[in-house]
Amino acid sequence: MYKPKWSKAKKQLKGFICESLKDRIDFHIINYRKTHDQLGRAVITVDKKEVLNMCTITSDIALIRKERDIRRNQNIEYDVYNQNQNYEIGVQAHNLIKAEGIFAQYDFFDSLEQYFNSSIEKSLTSTDMVVKILSLIDRRIGKRTLEKLNESIKSESDIIKYFYQLRCNAEGLNLRISVFCCCTN
Repeated sequence: MYKPKWSKAKKQLKGFICESLKDRIDFHIINYRKTHDQLGRAVITVDKKEVLNMCTITSDIALIRKERDIRRNQNIEYDVYNQNQNYEIGVQAHNLIKAEGIFAQYDFFDSLEQYFNSSIEKSLTSTDMVVKILSLIDRRIGKRTLEKLNESIKSESDIIKYFYQLRCNAEGLNLRISVFCCCTN
């Protein structure tokens, strides 16, 4: 989990946003103090509208359901004493829900740490959706790089296509890709 204070991390993150989107994109952390772990949501907004909602409660529910589905599909009974099996199923379920675009607040912080500690080239090719989103709105990415990404973005998830299209429009590039919807979790 990311250790520095959110205010410092947010300032650093906002410093990476390209000039054309600086006033349109914002990041919010909402903690629920009465929950057992005091985690809540991480939110990315565009023009003050939630575009990506990374809610820990939603993620935990999806994780439990995905673990149950994996056990049912593989005919595996839950065994409280088989910690290795439980851990592996948990990791598999977590990776599957992240691939579906369901993130928890702690996933956002993990992605943030990865983004801050990687080169922009590595971030652009990351398999982590949040890292890829952050790299698409990064000031270190120019118009030529955006143009080069046009074909590869077509095979990405809708949320990545949305941020790519947002950036292209903000930069005045007439690169169109089809985005079906941009929904929050």
